[in-house]
Amino acid sequence: MTETNPAAAATPRRRDAEGSRRALLEAARTLFGERGYERTTVREIGEQAGVDPALIARYFGSKAALYVAALHSEQDHEAPAADLLAPGRLDEVLAKIDRVGPGPVLQAAVRPHDDQVVQRAARAALAARLTGPLEQRLERSGADRARLRAELAVAAVAGIALARSAGAFDALGAAPHAEVAALTARMLEALAE
Repeated sequence: MTETNPAAAATPRRRDAEGSRRALLEAARTLFGERGYERTTVREIGEQAGVDPALIARYFGSKAALYVAALHSEQDHEAPAADLLAPGRLDEVLAKIDRVGPGPVLQAAVRPHDDQVVQRAARAALAARLTGPLEQRLERSGADRARLRAELAVAAVAGIALARSAGAFDALGAAPHAEVAALTARMLEALAE
C-alpha cells in the first residue's frame, strides 16, 4: 500500500493565471497564423498552450475575443509598419508568408470571416499593417486615388501569397523567394507611378 502525504494533498496547486493567459495568447497567435480563424479550434489552442481550453472563456470570453486579443497583441509588439515599397518591407512580408503561410490578417484581404467582430479586427489590422502605410506614402507622393492603388497592391500581394502557398501555379510555387519578391516589387512600383 502506498502512503500519501496528507500535507501535500491538502496544499492546493498554485495557479499562474497570467502565465496561462500569455500561453493561450501565444498559442492562438501561432495557430491562427498557421491555420486561420475557422480551422483553429479552442481545444488545439489549449493543447498547444498546455492549459485547459476552458480557460479561453475565463480569460478572453470566446474564441473570437481571443482572436481579436491575438491581433492586438501582435500589433502592440510591432514597430509601426513600413509601407510595402519601403526597402526590405515586401521581402519581409513575403518571407514571413513563406515561413508560416498567409496569416489571418492577409486572409482578411481575400475572404470574409463569419464572425463580424473577427472581420472588423482583421480588417483593422490589415489597414494598420499594409494598406494604410502604403496609402500614406502614395498620398505624400501625390498619386491620384491613393487608397485604391494601395488596396490593389495589397490585394495583389495577398493573391500572390495565397496562390504560392496553395501551389495553384507551378512556376510561382517553384520560383525562388528572391525572384518572386523582386518581380512583385516591380509590379507594385508601377502601381505607385
